[in-house]
Amino acid sequence: MLAAASLAGGSAQAQQQARPAAGAAKIGDLPDRESLNSGTVTVITAPIGGPMSVMGSDMAAVLDDGENLRVLPILGKGSAQNLVDIIMLKNIDMGFVATDALEFVKTEYNIPDIAQRVRYIAKLFHNDVHIIARREIRSLEDLNGKRVFAEKSIGLPAATTIFRRLGIRADIDSVTDPTGGLQKLIDGQGDAWIASVSKDAPIIKGIKNEGGRLHLLAVPYDRVLQDIYLPTTFSSEEYPNLVPPGTKVDAVAASTVLMVYNWPENSERYRRTARFVDALFGKIQVLQSPPRHPKWRDTVLSAPVQGMIRFKAAQDWLDGARAVQSPASDGNPAEFRKFLDERKAQARMSPDEAAKLYSDFLKWQRSRETR
Repeated sequence: MLAAASLAGGSAQAQQQARPAAGAAKIGDLPDRESLNSGTVTVITAPIGGPMSVMGSDMAAVLDDGENLRVLPILGKGSAQNLVDIIMLKNIDMGFVATDALEFVKTEYNIPDIAQRVRYIAKLFHNDVHIIARREIRSLEDLNGKRVFAEKSIGLPAATTIFRRLGIRADIDSVTDPTGGLQKLIDGQGDAWIASVSKDAPIIKGIKNEGGRLHLLAVPYDRVLQDIYLPTTFSSEEYPNLVPPGTKVDAVAASTVLMVYNWPENSERYRRTARFVDALFGKIQVLQSPPRHPKWRDTVLSAPVQGMIRFKAAQDWLDGARAVQSPASDGNPAEFRKFLDERKAQARMSPDEAAKLYSDFLKWQRSRETR
């Protein structure tokens, strides 16, 4: 025991001696410690399996510039926790966050000024809200009083935001992990399961759904959702296991943005992030080309995010660029709502109307861009 303790103590002491203090002289041919740290940024992504973790690795590979810039991706626990980590953890510079997580964290953690604590760098892509329900559940209103699985990392922000705004009071289980919650729904131990993920998500496409006991539940593009969400649809081609052949299901999608803490402009963390922004924006076309994740092609650097302020270095880059990417391939809730108002669209739209109107909106936006 004494020998073991002695060895352990000796090992710990050796480790302490091997690790130099900040500002110490260089070690052999290793890079300078201060230069290396000043050029490194961290980005928190999401669990392996979705686009976020792959896109984080893409940035690490494409934006690498030796000691000048190094991107360290970190696997996170989803949008809500990523936002909390950006605000609270010392070593997190930025992260992937869905916009509905902003309202969720603001409400759940009582942070009324949360929009002033963070900034966004760019809108990246959309996360589609999937609500898988038992066949007997035909509308969102049918979920009142029912058991719904919505785990915090992928479903709870969307579930609480949509349910709260539409006045639906469901019994939400946010503790059971996503895979376990889905299995319980399949086994008949719940009524619905919610996940805000990209289309064609393997966990959803892999549902066998024997006998058609489950289906994707429609989410109407209600006016009370339009400041956060955009309309989308799920087709039978995308989910043949959950959507009847030749039909589509209305749904909504939240924007996923690259979010950063609101660093003071004269701080080292601000300068470090500004250097990252220059590299990201300057190499966006490389990221949007194979073999990088196809979700990069949905990224429109100039697209605004309603209710949020862009990181100043990012806005400065866009203002100073001679040519920025057109937002014609994307949209934002504020612009889309203006389009609906001009056409006197109804607050609640029937199936397929929201998707058709959104397509018309993109055509309208393109016509404005070419004037």
